[in-house]
Amino acid sequence: MSVPDRRRRISVPELSARKGGTPIVSLTAYTTPMARQLDAHVDMLLVGDSLGMVLYGMDSTLPVTLDMMIAHGAAVMRGSALSCVVVDLPFGSYQESPEAAFRAAARVMAETGCAAVKLEGGVEMAPTVEFLTKRGIPVLGHVGLTPQSVNVLGGYRARGRTGQEGNAIAADAFAIAEAGAFALVIEGTVETLARQLTADLPVPTIGIGASPACDGQILVTEDLVGLFSDFTPKFVRRYAELGPQVSAAAQAYADDVRARRFPGPEHVFAPKPSGSTPDA
Repeated sequence: MSVPDRRRRISVPELSARKGGTPIVSLTAYTTPMARQLDAHVDMLLVGDSLGMVLYGMDSTLPVTLDMMIAHGAAVMRGSALSCVVVDLPFGSYQESPEAAFRAAARVMAETGCAAVKLEGGVEMAPTVEFLTKRGIPVLGHVGLTPQSVNVLGGYRARGRTGQEGNAIAADAFAIAEAGAFALVIEGTVETLARQLTADLPVPTIGIGASPACDGQILVTEDLVGLFSDFTPKFVRRYAELGPQVSAAAQAYADDVRARRFPGPEHVFAPKPSGSTPDA
């Protein structure tokens, strides 16, 4: 199985060329320390607007601002050197018009140094995707369950269970691909539909709650490692349970502080011997 050149950052054309090949490994990252931990292992880091829920305790992604996405996108870029970094455009920053989307995307690209932006939507967003890509901004599409439309969709439920819904998702996917998106995230979509779309679309599909047949997979890292416990989606596999470990470490620290076991002699600074040079 071929693997990408890990001596340099993976490019958007390289990801696009992975259609039907080695699956694209993707995870979310919102901070410099997490990006450093993930960078060597994944092909793409997504700075998702899910940070609103995961980091800020928001009820949805809707309150996330463009300035928040730029700040976290820049942090992830500082913590990575190998992965292709994609930053979400938040709700309200791109739906008004292609021109508004360009202004928002141009800020994200210029102020973070990321390789691409991601936006949600289908047929209605195709003109915007075409407008951006023709002006040098690579776009990762997102169809199926689109969290920014949660109020219209009626909640976080699987999509494509009816023929009408499935046809609409397929139309969305093809419209965005034909508009120039280099790849598509398919989220929360019935497996058979995601599998068929992967077979039929000319660009890579990246699944999250979709199908193992997708050209890649993505998860929220905090779900993956057990650091986000508000709820666990059906499609998540926990590869670690770091949340209880963090709690246990905090409890042990608290016990040591209260019992005056911490800090110990090895954790404090002794005075310099008389006549020695002080620290710089």
